[in-house]
Amino acid sequence: MAAPDAGTRTMSIDAEQLAGRSFDYQHDSSLVEDVDLVAATPGADLNWLEDIHLLEEDGVPAVFDRNSNSFLKIYFDIPKGREDELARKVLIKHLTEGNSYGIQLKAMHCKFPQVDRGPWVDEPVTVGDDWKPPVLEGWEPQAGH
Repeated sequence: MAAPDAGTRTMSIDAEQLAGRSFDYQHDSSLVEDVDLVAATPGADLNWLEDIHLLEEDGVPAVFDRNSNSFLKIYFDIPKGREDELARKVLIKHLTEGNSYGIQLKAMHCKFPQVDRGPWVDEPVTVGDDWKPPVLEGWEPQAGH
């Protein structure tokens, strides 16, 4: 990824900028067709899925990943009537594969034990059970603090 031009301003950040690449399921609908939204949804309450809609970012269809506060663009053709379904499937695929930048940050910075990717994966990993504050090399705290 090329460095941004010093004369330009970024108004939004998308998932590709955070990851440094796009993912195959953003380009190929066949890679999300087998995602079972009911099976991937935690508990018996599907209401959170109702809040996931196909949006648009920079003129491209996209779904919002609240874990990283970024848009995940979708580059394949989306048939009329399946907009929200496919947006939800792309998002679930992104989350279950651990590709959300927010999930990656959680693994590095979580201060207390919690699951890494949430209840929508079969075997979540616990992160945050061994957090230690970062140490800046060469820095010493002031005496008395």
